[in-house]
Amino acid sequence: MSLDVWTDVTLAVLGGAIRVGTPFLFVSLGECLTEKSGRINLGLEGVLVLSAMAGFGGSYLTGSPWLGVLIAGCCGALLAMLHGLLCSLPRVNDIATGIALMLLGSGLAFYLGKALIQPQAAQIPSLDLGGWSDSPAVQAALRINALFPVGVGLALLMAWALAHTRWGLIVRMAGDSSDAARALGYSVNTVRVLATTAGGFIAGLGGASLSLYYPGSWNEGLSSGQGLIAVALVIFARWRPVACLGAALLFGGAGALGPALQSVGISAGYHLFNAMPYALTLLILVWTCSPKRSLQGAPMELGVSR
Repeated sequence: MSLDVWTDVTLAVLGGAIRVGTPFLFVSLGECLTEKSGRINLGLEGVLVLSAMAGFGGSYLTGSPWLGVLIAGCCGALLAMLHGLLCSLPRVNDIATGIALMLLGSGLAFYLGKALIQPQAAQIPSLDLGGWSDSPAVQAALRINALFPVGVGLALLMAWALAHTRWGLIVRMAGDSSDAARALGYSVNTVRVLATTAGGFIAGLGGASLSLYYPGSWNEGLSSGQGLIAVALVIFARWRPVACLGAALLFGGAGALGPALQSVGISAGYHLFNAMPYALTLLILVWTCSPKRSLQGAPMELGVSR
């Protein structure tokens, strides 16, 4: 292949990394905040699907994509709050509750969203950052989701807040030592419920990105397991919000590789390239779970660090 073809592929992967990685970014940031407080939410797949349906429905009914985004975030927060409240009860397991919430959220989305499969809703606008170039490939690569800069800013804000604010210290203390938090007079359950709820709201924004930008419609196979992949992504990022941004772009680029190659006429092994995000998830899980590697950065109250 010529240099121009490889340039087009690189630009397509770059644009696809931002486009496909935006939902990963929000879901991973939401899970990072939840796990920093010492709780795992495996129900993020249900949160993602239900919020995508709610966001699409809200945009369709109101005609405003931003109201749809707000509704999606609130829907994700409600489902995550239910997870947090249930896990605060005695002898309730985070993992089992998360799986139950995943099934509940997916079931509700499929049932309530049947009437939304055909209609079209107002979409989240794009930011055209490639107007300085005459190349259509550059313009397409730099036409990004308006939510993506919000996610970048949120990652930076979360990293700063966790490291330099009293609120961030309380969240990290609840995740690292519940006894220390109680000794200082803080309710560990309250901190974790609030962190889980806020994480659900952030993850809900990722659901809105799925249904209101890319692919920009509602159907029952919309998520394709991205909520569960985000849990592995947080481990890969070592519970660091800024690293979640890089990991989301990495996963997004892996997901965009197949379409990018197909756009230049390379169709051999197309389905294998489409499986790249899932293969990458498996490799990351194997790599991070090696007994020769420590889970540096993991909150001590999480089951993965015990």
